[in-house]
Amino acid sequence: MPIKISDHHMQLEINGQIIATAIEDAQGWWEVTHWPRFFRRDQAITALTVTELLTTGHDSSDPVVTALRAELMS
Repeated sequence: MPIKISDHHMQLEINGQIIATAIEDAQGWWEVTHWPRFFRRDQAITALTVTELLTTGHDSSDPVVTALRAELMS
């Protein structure tokens, strides 16, 4: 279940299937699949991590998911 990270592209892969991607635009913002806003690089990694947790069975009220989502709002 790795998140593959390169300079301008990231992808979350689970069981050989790409679940979500993040792509950097020309201004340095990252657009992450399933998220309605743009992020900075570290935030994009966090957003992909939240996506991974939710996809692998963690509940949206899980303390780790809640904490990571709070990180994205600060």
